Amino acid sequence: MTPMRTERLILRNWEERDRELFHRINSDERVMEFFPFRRDRAAADAKMDEVRAWIDKDGYGFAAAEIAATGECIGFVGLSGTEDIDVLPAGTIEIGWRLAPEFWGKGYVTEASEAWLAYGFETLAVDEIVSFAVARNHRSTAVMKRLGMTADPTADFDHPGIPDSHSALRRHVLYRLSREDWQARKKAAG
Repeated sequence: MTPMRTERLILRNWEERDRELFHRINSDERVMEFFPFRRDRAAADAKMDEVRAWIDKDGYGFAAAEIAATGECIGFVGLSGTEDIDVLPAGTIEIGWRLAPEFWGKGYVTEASEAWLAYGFETLAVDEIVSFAVARNHRSTAVMKRLGMTADPTADFDHPGIPDSHSALRRHVLYRLSREDWQARKKAAG
């Protein structure tokens, strides 16, 4: 992928130097509060390799977010297909994120997500981008609202990848943003 620059961030593919951070955000109890698993180092390394290969192939994905001024990787923000979630229509593109806790509340996810929405609507020419989270994940749904996304309670779903042992995490809320709504919001802000 060609790295993207925002006011404070560089959005790029994963590099070898990011392995420790990638493991940390996939094993930290606060970051993974709404996930039924934690990745050990070997599993995190394998997942990072998988995500890096997807980004190499597709030109986008859950990309590393780096603070431009320091070169420090803080987590990921990006777009991804949802082929592994069979309750969503084929071709659905989601926007998602995961940051180390010390970077929460600083506007990084919103800033990076705005760049990814522009990429999705302008470069990929998708008609809609969705986001979803465990219903109790108010931090993530607050970001979705800041991005201009709208809740669609008729599309809320039980995530098929959540095991019975974690049934409290199964229900997910879905938010949508159409290209038309994104363009109108951009025009109004401009």
